[in-house]
Amino acid sequence: MLETIISSVFTTAFLASILRITTPILFAALASVVSERAGVANIGLEGIMMLGALFGVLFSAWTQSAFVGVLGAGIIGMFIGLMMGLFSLKLGTDIILSGIAVNMLGAGGTIFLLFMFTGQRGNSAAVDSRMIPPLDLAFFEGVPVLGAFARQSILTYVALLCVFLVYVLLYKTPLGLNIRAVGENPNAADSVGMSVHEIKYIALSISGFLAGLGGAYMSMFYSRGFTTDMVAGRGFIALAAQAMGRGEPVGALLASLLFGAADALSHHMQGTALPSQLVSTIPYVITIIGLSLYAARTIGKVKRARRARAAAINS
Repeated sequence: MLETIISSVFTTAFLASILRITTPILFAALASVVSERAGVANIGLEGIMMLGALFGVLFSAWTQSAFVGVLGAGIIGMFIGLMMGLFSLKLGTDIILSGIAVNMLGAGGTIFLLFMFTGQRGNSAAVDSRMIPPLDLAFFEGVPVLGAFARQSILTYVALLCVFLVYVLLYKTPLGLNIRAVGENPNAADSVGMSVHEIKYIALSISGFLAGLGGAYMSMFYSRGFTTDMVAGRGFIALAAQAMGRGEPVGALLASLLFGAADALSHHMQGTALPSQLVSTIPYVITIIGLSLYAARTIGKVKRARRARAAAINS
């Protein structure tokens, strides 16, 4: 059995499945990286991805354009991010509660919206939506490792490109410097004239846009159309990936690949002698470990902030 698993894992097809599964997690992980760097925990990634998945299908059906569907999903995600900023920054609602509300909206609100716009219940199978065609790179076929890239969605390449773009944004641009400054010490940033709330709004809008793209990938390439609860916890897995990657774009990529590999492995092991219930827990066990690291990192940040405030008061 072990030889069968090893022989099926070290193949181009398995690597290709890792890339397919990793793509939505990577989009959401990068979204979390941007918001965390601004000092805002975007817990609502799961809900934003659900809404992006739904509206990607709806926009593509209304316009008969996959590009408009993907762009619309990103814009919806941006709008939800700004809405979270409005409630937390303007109205004083706890950002965690705002994120939970968005996740509830994504879980239940999408069912209502799907029925309201299409009359369908639970899935969009009867909706004439457009799918994202795979990018056919025939010259990669048959090449070891690179063959995994032969027929991936263009959004997979966009997600990989976004790793570089987010790095450039955070470390090579004035906006990125402001985002990191606001996240590290908002009081100091405010004292030198930065608009702390404006920077956080920008970070949340970027975060929402990226998560919306991840949702569009789920319903327009990974699956054929929208179904209830199709994101299946990937927004929470992305939070773990961001934490395991220590809030860095490249780290988020590596952690997302780890979760993608765990999920792909669970799919490949379904036909083995191991109990299917045990196999299906593999990605969730990895997620629990990652979320534990995320919680530990968050607690550490809170303790450091308290110590800094105590030191400032004593001085």
